[in-house]
Amino acid sequence: MTTGTLITVAPTGAESAKAEVPALPVTLDELLLTAKECEALGAAVIHVHIRDDDARPTLDQGRLRDTVAALRENTDLIVQLSSGGAVTDPESARLAVLDAAPDMASCTMGTVNFGDDVFLNRWEFIVDLHTRMQERGVVPEYEIFDLGHLTALQRLLGKYGLPHGGHVHVDFVMGVPGGMPGTTATLVAAQQMVRDLPEGTTFSATGIGRSTIPVMLASLSAGGHLRVGMEDTVTYAKGRPVESNMQLVARAVGFAQLAQRPPLTTAEARTLLGVPAAAR
Repeated sequence: MTTGTLITVAPTGAESAKAEVPALPVTLDELLLTAKECEALGAAVIHVHIRDDDARPTLDQGRLRDTVAALRENTDLIVQLSSGGAVTDPESARLAVLDAAPDMASCTMGTVNFGDDVFLNRWEFIVDLHTRMQERGVVPEYEIFDLGHLTALQRLLGKYGLPHGGHVHVDFVMGVPGGMPGTTATLVAAQQMVRDLPEGTTFSATGIGRSTIPVMLASLSAGGHLRVGMEDTVTYAKGRPVESNMQLVARAVGFAQLAQRPPLTTAEARTLLGVPAAAR
């Protein structure tokens, strides 16, 4: 069992509207403040979606580059850009996320119903994303929305090789309507399937909405890591809106410490994930 806990903060996402969730960080200044606060508490990775001037999701290249540069200048966090964007974003724009040269990027391992929408991830697109990350020195986090995605990952690695850095890290995204449920039984099943992946593979777990706490506890008890943030839940408890991403990271840190698996530093996280130190 891993002795420390990798904590990733996903502060914004592409689903919630600023008008409905005023605490959501959508400007670069808001994102930087959130990043610094969450790093101080124990987050080591930031999973980034960005918004335009009207707070709508965007994959604008200039904004992506500015965001990566600002996060590197102001924090030591591992910068992980979302290649998922919004469910309506075209594949070309999602692939172009890599042009912003993040430390990491997400790579979703299959198509999934996403509420009333469809999050499309064709096999050819997955292969293209994976191989481009290998070529450019970007470390992937493989996003797993359903158990079959783990089989797809096994196929991908077997045919196209290990990711840049040599370490395989997956994130179980649990509780999305249309994906796998956010339950302990499902996490145990997913963990069993991880054994078919390369030795040393690690996993984080993300609980969407009301599955946040059950998934955190199950992941910690199984030796996994945590992703939390306002991308995944905007409710702290029943009837209590989230006040900030810092509030969610603080809770995750508290659970990790209770499990005697304190948060990994950014340097320890880079070693675990095979992410080289950021150029300054």
